[in-house]
Amino acid sequence: MSLYNPFLLTDKTILVTGASSGIGKAIAIECSKMGANVIITGRDQNRLKETFSLLQGEGNLQLIADFSTTEGINSFVEKLPDLNGVVHAAGIIKRLPLKFINEKALNELMQTNLYAPALLTQQLYKKKKLIDKSSIVFISSIAASFSSIGNIMYMASKGALNSLCKGIAFELSRNGIRVNSVLPGMVQTNLTKVITEQEIQDDIKRYPLGRYGKPEEIAYAAVYLLSDTTQWMTGSLLTIDGGITLR
Repeated sequence: MSLYNPFLLTDKTILVTGASSGIGKAIAIECSKMGANVIITGRDQNRLKETFSLLQGEGNLQLIADFSTTEGINSFVEKLPDLNGVVHAAGIIKRLPLKFINEKALNELMQTNLYAPALLTQQLYKKKKLIDKSSIVFISSIAASFSSIGNIMYMASKGALNSLCKGIAFELSRNGIRVNSVLPGMVQTNLTKVITEQEIQDDIKRYPLGRYGKPEEIAYAAVYLLSDTTQWMTGSLLTIDGGITLR
């Protein structure tokens, strides 16, 4: 007799952006392990191929996409089948203190962290790619409301993403589509390479659970939100941060 598992994604088609590395890569892999057909996208073709090779199952697909333009987003959406779920995991970080912030850096960060997921979600909805009772998951950050030096632009992008999540959740509830965000604390990925090793060791001491998170631990939360167990959950901001925001 097989064990009961309410978190299975069998027969669901899930799109994961930013799947070429880090949290997005882990989410794509875990979704495939749970039985989903996974569509992955990213900008680095070689790294995307590596992720694709790690996916389980036969119904997976990899697509290179450019989300920096409306045309790129529209062209990408046209290639997609109907979706049961979407995970917006693509994101960048750029650390500058207030006196060094500039329009170019701010636009670059907002384009990836806010505009692209907003416009991609819009097109998925307009083109009716999201089936009823589908699930949208944004990978946000505790930085939306947890300050750190030099992180102003990133904080702003994730705060806006959280508001976007709640607004879309309210609008799409009439279609039975639920929308939630995962807010990780610091997770050991390529993004942490912008921080020195000494800064990392000093920062880890602030975490009550004594370490940074692992990408797969955020992936498990995404699987939870994509599964049928959360059909009465929308507009929520799910914090997974090793206890750092308890301070």
